[in-house]
Amino acid sequence: MTLSRLEIAAARKPLSSKIWYRLLVVFITVILLILTAFFGALTIVNYGPSPAARDLFVVSVMETSAAKFLARIYFSETEVQEILEANRVMDLEGVSDGSLIHGPAAAEVEAEDIIIEDIVGDTFKAKMMIVRDPSRVMVGVAHDSFVQGVRGKTVADIIRRYEGTAGVNAGGFLDEQGKGDGSIPVGIVISEGKLKWGSQSTAYEVIGIDDEHKLVIGKMTGKEALDRGIRDAVSFGPMLIINGEALEVKGAGGGLNPRTAIGQRADGAMLLLTIDGRQVNSLGGSMSDVIDLMIEYEAVNAANLDGGSSTVMIYEGELINVCGSLYGPRAMPTAIVVK
Repeated sequence: MTLSRLEIAAARKPLSSKIWYRLLVVFITVILLILTAFFGALTIVNYGPSPAARDLFVVSVMETSAAKFLARIYFSETEVQEILEANRVMDLEGVSDGSLIHGPAAAEVEAEDIIIEDIVGDTFKAKMMIVRDPSRVMVGVAHDSFVQGVRGKTVADIIRRYEGTAGVNAGGFLDEQGKGDGSIPVGIVISEGKLKWGSQSTAYEVIGIDDEHKLVIGKMTGKEALDRGIRDAVSFGPMLIINGEALEVKGAGGGLNPRTAIGQRADGAMLLLTIDGRQVNSLGGSMSDVIDLMIEYEAVNAANLDGGSSTVMIYEGELINVCGSLYGPRAMPTAIVVK
């Protein structure tokens, strides 16, 4: 018996639908198995025999903009705050005084003023940029003024705006659920001696550089910062080393995440550190890791800058670390620029 073309097409159509249906069932099953395994593993971490593993997980996700909900699935807000309190860098008392910093004379700055070194730790890969001439380091801004909804710029674009050579991301910005557009900074912003954001009467966690090219860290009002001669500044934290003394770190100390930090040696050289994170071959670093690296590189003052998906290091227009954002370098309001 010979089938017509219409009969053949009619016979094939149900078969094709069955195949797609089976593929859909397989796909949904695989997704459910992955989610079951993922949340099963998280349940073991959070309710298992190791409080240290639980704390590391909680403090790590609570430093993200978009994944905080993972901690709150398992713990109440009170429990989360208790874990964070038990795993942090202790608060800084006072302001760095710069007495340990004696910057080099211009003639002492070597021709190779910027040195970049690769670092491999137990849980991370990192880069340390050493800028021998601290007068080259400043805070660059995406725009002359900050306006809600006016998108910030990538660190590379901010560096280009100042015709700079290199730099890293700087202060924090409004970033609800990881969807911030980099338009509005958090805290204070001073650039080239001008207060770009913040109030003269409000106290901020200040990470600044004064007119003697010394890194100044501590809590002060905008007026106190300007009166102190701070020419460039942003807000973030925690502060890590003050006047040669490392601050105490409790527990997991912020968990494992991408990190950006700034420090200064006694000879005046600025240290810019980025730690890659949220990758198979580089989970990230803790605050203790950052402090240890800054001490290894002889920092006498150091502070943590914005990290996570914001962490980037740029040299001669190129991104030289691995950005933790799935969408590439983010728009932000400020950057540490090396001119």
